[in-house]
Formats: sequence, structure tokens, C-alpha cells
Amino acid sequence: MVVRVLIALLALVALPGAFVSAQDYPGKPVRIVVPTSPGGVNDVVTRLVAPKLSEALGRPVFVENHPPTVRGTALVAKAAPDGYTLLSIFDNFPIIQILYRDVPYDARKDFSPVCLVVRNPMIVAVPADLGVKDLKDFLQLARSRSASFNYGTAGAGTSSHLTVELFKRTTGIEVQAVHYKGAGPAVGDLLGARVQLMIAAFGTLSAHVRSGKVTPLAVTSLERLALLPNVPAMAEVYPGFESRGWQGMVAPAGTPSEIVARVNADMGRALRAPDVKRTLEGQAYEIVGSPPQVLGELINAEYQKWERVIREQRITLD
Repeated sequence: MVVRVLIALLALVALPGAFVSAQDYPGKPVRIVVPTSPGGVNDVVTRLVAPKLSEALGRPVFVENHPPTVRGTALVAKAAPDGYTLLSIFDNFPIIQILYRDVPYDARKDFSPVCLVVRNPMIVAVPADLGVKDLKDFLQLARSRSASFNYGTAGAGTSSHLTVELFKRTTGIEVQAVHYKGAGPAVGDLLGARVQLMIAAFGTLSAHVRSGKVTPLAVTSLERLALLPNVPAMAEVYPGFESRGWQGMVAPAGTPSEIVARVNADMGRALRAPDVKRTLEGQAYEIVGSPPQVLGELINAEYQKWERVIREQRITLD
């Protein structure tokens, strides 16, 4: 009998996080790893929400940037599954392992989904100097033999890259990718008409849309945006077309479900804070604050969707 008890205790000790108690959590500061450089959409949303999450948890919450994406993500995959190290993810999280060889983690197996935080609509945008007024005009110009167009991205493998590849496959146009290190330089060249197309989060381009320097041709959500009621959805012309950026949070696989539930609930409280809500909605973010399983389903669905696009468009980054 004593031997059996000892064996059972040893088995518990061997389980990662076995003695992590949700009742005692959190007993120390929590860190959220952002696997990108400061200033990007993922970083901005995380830093906006972190102080409110800290208030809800009753402990400090520190945001740490650990680029590049693969290295920062691998850091969390290897962390103790105790709820004290979380990972802020965005829309390329499920597809990195398709684009690159030797990624040291599996996005669908090595993490526990915590919460889908926000979705952010994207807009199809061109420089105002291009002189086109709508999507039809742009497609006609892009298809003409005299037009040789480039499109700007925030980086290879980002949603601003893959969404244009989906756009190309859907519309039949040919435009060449110019990859930048972040959205800022890409937007700068869009304003200067050195690239003729960009598909990016509305918040990234909203100021330039308001100033008239950028012309929005379409939105990539299934429905029009309340902030851009006169700009059609791509789905109105190409039924079923949809691509939205998103941001979520995961923990290392094996994190106790009670701790995941606690962080999920407190993230919901943080997102409902009036100042957070006002800031996000002002940039057309859709506040979600979903249950963990919703994020898990999204990760699987996005993997399948973009794997098909990547294979068909023969996109390789290695």
C-alpha cells in the first residue's frame, strides 16, 4: 500500500504543473511574451490590455518583446505550464510552420488556447495618386499590359502578404511582392506610390484614409465596416472572400485548465474596461474575448485555409 502511494506521488511530481493550484494563482508576476518588435499591432493591443489584466489578476503583468517570431514563440513553448508565461499571438501563428522549415514547435499541439482577444478588419488600399476610384478601376488597370504593379507587405508570411496572395488568386491579377520590416516602411512607400497596393489592418491606414492620401477600395471582412460604410466588402464582388487579422493569447501546453479559465475570465474583464473598449473600437477592432475553444478552432481553421493558399501560390520563405 505504501509503495503504491509513493508511486502515485512520484507520478504527480513528474507531471508538469501538477502542483500548480488555480486557487493560489497568481502568486507572482505574470509575463506576456510578444514575439515581435515593439510598435506592431500585436504589441500595441497587448500593451493596451496588460494593465487591466494586471488589475484583474491582482499581480503585475509584464510585456516582453522577443523577436523574431519563431524564437519568441519557441521560448513560450518550452516554458513551465504554470500560467506565469503567456504568449500573445497574431494571425500568422498557425502558418509559420508551413512557411519555414525546422520550426521547433507545433502551433496546434504545443500550446493551450486561452482567448481570442480581437479581430481586426483589413482594407484593400492604393495611393490616391494612382487615380483609381474603386475596385473595378484598379483591377482593369492592373490587368492592362502597361501596368506593372508592386504591393507592399509588413513582412513575408504576414497577413498583409498572404491576403494579397489570396486576392491575386481570386481576381486573377499579377502584382509583385515587396517585403518590408514592419508596416510602417510599407505604408511610407504606399503613400509615395512606390508600391501600388497594400492590404493592411484598418487601424494601420485609417489616418491616411481620413487625410485622403490613401484610397480604400474594399474591406476584407464579409460585411462593410461601420467606419467605412461606402466601401464595399470584397465578398460583395467575390462571394466568400474573407481575411481578417486577429490577436489572441495562448499558454504552454499542459497549463491547468483552471488557470486557463482564470486568465480567460480576467482577459474578458480587461477588454470590457471602458477606455480599452473605446480605444479598440475607434480603430475598428472587433472585441471578442472568446472562450479558449474558439481560439483553438480558429487556429485549426486558419492552418487549413492558408496551407491551401500557400501551396497553390507556391509561396516559400526558406
